[in-house]
Amino acid sequence: MSKQITETMSFKSEEIRRDNIKQVLRLTKEALEERGYNAVNQLAGYLISNDPAYISSHHNARSIIQSVERYEIIEELVRSYLEEK
Repeated sequence: MSKQITETMSFKSEEIRRDNIKQVLRLTKEALEERGYNAVNQLAGYLISNDPAYISSHHNARSIIQSVERYEIIEELVRSYLEEK
């Protein structure tokens, strides 16, 4: 008779959420720059206004950025900025 062993894996949901936001920002930045836009200006415009027209649809960047709540992106940007050494 074989024993059935189950292992519980622990995931740090906050860490996963933060990594997802960083990946969304990276993908959006790359798509914007590939189209010749200033990524910082376009992202700031989007975050301030909530107008998706600031983000190109190139490589689905507009859909990707909208998959995360704006306030979560802003929180992560502030957290990252304040944690810099």
